Amino acid sequence: MKWTSTKLLVALAFVGLMSMLFVGTVSADTMNADDYNEAMFNKNMDIWFMLMLVAFLMLFIRKFEWGVCLGVLLVTATSFISYMFIDQFYLGKDFSQVWSMGNMIMAVVCSITAVIGIGVFLGTIRMWQYLVAGVFFGATFQLVLWTMNSLIPDLGLGTPVDPGGSILVHMLAAYWGWGVILALREKKAFDEPMYISKHSTSFVWLASMLLFVLWPSFVTGTLDNMADVTMGTITCYMAGIGSIISAYLVCVGVQKKVNPLIYTYALLAGPVAIGSPLLAFDMEIAAWAALGLGLIAGAISALSFIFLQPWLCKKAGVLDVMGVHNLHGVGGWLGALTAAIVVSGAFSANVAAAILVVVIGLGTGAICGGVIRLTRKEQEWFTDDTDFIDNPAPKTQ
Repeated sequence: MKWTSTKLLVALAFVGLMSMLFVGTVSADTMNADDYNEAMFNKNMDIWFMLMLVAFLMLFIRKFEWGVCLGVLLVTATSFISYMFIDQFYLGKDFSQVWSMGNMIMAVVCSITAVIGIGVFLGTIRMWQYLVAGVFFGATFQLVLWTMNSLIPDLGLGTPVDPGGSILVHMLAAYWGWGVILALREKKAFDEPMYISKHSTSFVWLASMLLFVLWPSFVTGTLDNMADVTMGTITCYMAGIGSIISAYLVCVGVQKKVNPLIYTYALLAGPVAIGSPLLAFDMEIAAWAALGLGLIAGAISALSFIFLQPWLCKKAGVLDVMGVHNLHGVGGWLGALTAAIVVSGAFSANVAAAILVVVIGLGTGAICGGVIRLTRKEQEWFTDDTDFIDNPAPKTQ
């Protein structure tokens, strides 16, 4: 068999993933103190792996691939640093608490949320400005954490139910990103045809499928009870299986064929939506309730890509480049409201959290976008030519 670069990448990714999953399985048997720390380490690595896979999920524009990777790395670096700096020097947390495995997981969750958020405006700002966006987002994430963990409970509304991040991660990413594009007002993004190739889209397929496998590590990242981790894994996978099916049926039913850039995103809507109600269902029906939620989420997400995206972007006069709102915004709302309904006493807290996250996301995103707009200059967007040295082979006659 001839080993092309794509086949080699798939093989390496598969071997690496299986190695991590094997180690994670071995470490979770007895869960004494050492095993717990090892399990948290493995979750940390899984979420970092997921973060990098999000970059591959956005590599479909054939002339703008290196820029996606570099933008992801830059915003990851500064959002992580910003989160940890605020924890240690502004909030004054103890050194051992700041640099614990659990807190580093929260920091990388902050970074993966930032990476999702930049998908809204990816390719429409200068490369160094991703560093600025990361700093702004790290502060925004800390503000939202305080809002959900302190402000809402102090108002007597209870504590929001969101163990897997439907609100904290997905809604925040979508609406912060929308705040940025509403401030940027980049009209030329609509003129970019965004041509794809089989090769570039194959990266998207690979990333989506591997993200599906790793997602339980993400939604159970802050859980320390093995029974909860087990249930969270079950509901996450069942929700994902549901969206795999419904997203396909909607794509075929509406457009007759599968649009890979819709399907590879919408199939992840189940894991997005299950974040808030991850542990909300009774044990006897949890798996099947999660499957049902995933079926709804996949269908809604696919329909949002097909119908909501064109309408919303036209009305707002801006382009959600990667369609982040159709997966993370819509899926986040579905998860937040499902938990609000299913969990006794959670309605007020979850509704308040969802609304405040939208307001904070749009507001802080607009501030970030305004600063970026002041320091932006005219250039060609969605191309690697602006930022990279390239040495292509000469064209043959």
